[in-house]
Amino acid sequence: MEELSIGQEAPDFTLPASDGSTVSLSQYRGRKVVLYFYPKNMTPGCTQEACEFRDASDRISSAGAVVLGVSPDSLASHAKFIAKNGLPFLLLSDEDHSVSGLYGVWQLKKLYGKEFMGVVRSTFLIDEQGKIQDMWTKVRVKGHAEAVTESLSRE
Repeated sequence: MEELSIGQEAPDFTLPASDGSTVSLSQYRGRKVVLYFYPKNMTPGCTQEACEFRDASDRISSAGAVVLGVSPDSLASHAKFIAKNGLPFLLLSDEDHSVSGLYGVWQLKKLYGKEFMGVVRSTFLIDEQGKIQDMWTKVRVKGHAEAVTESLSRE
């Protein structure tokens, strides 16, 4: 997979969403999309990241953007994660890693000397025309939602 870059067309996709619908990136043309990929529901880092996006959601939506979270978790797991943390945005289920692969975030990771495939925490800001406006890879959670919100407000 070729690495994505700013200014490039964001790969379109269709995934099942936490509200029971099916979501395609193309249905958000005309709005900005904060598309964030994270490894796993209910883990400390992923919970903190989701809650930071939750807390910034008013500012994000007032900037004309929508947040979509993507992980390999099931829709049932997403429902529990949303309920536990009061998340006001959709979570998309990428159980076969196809969309994570399209965005280059399904990669070989190492933890405690073991190698495994997993999602590298990454965020893509997609503009109204479907192009990548900004991107963050290998995200450090603390303050990340704020950095995304600042990027939105620079427009």
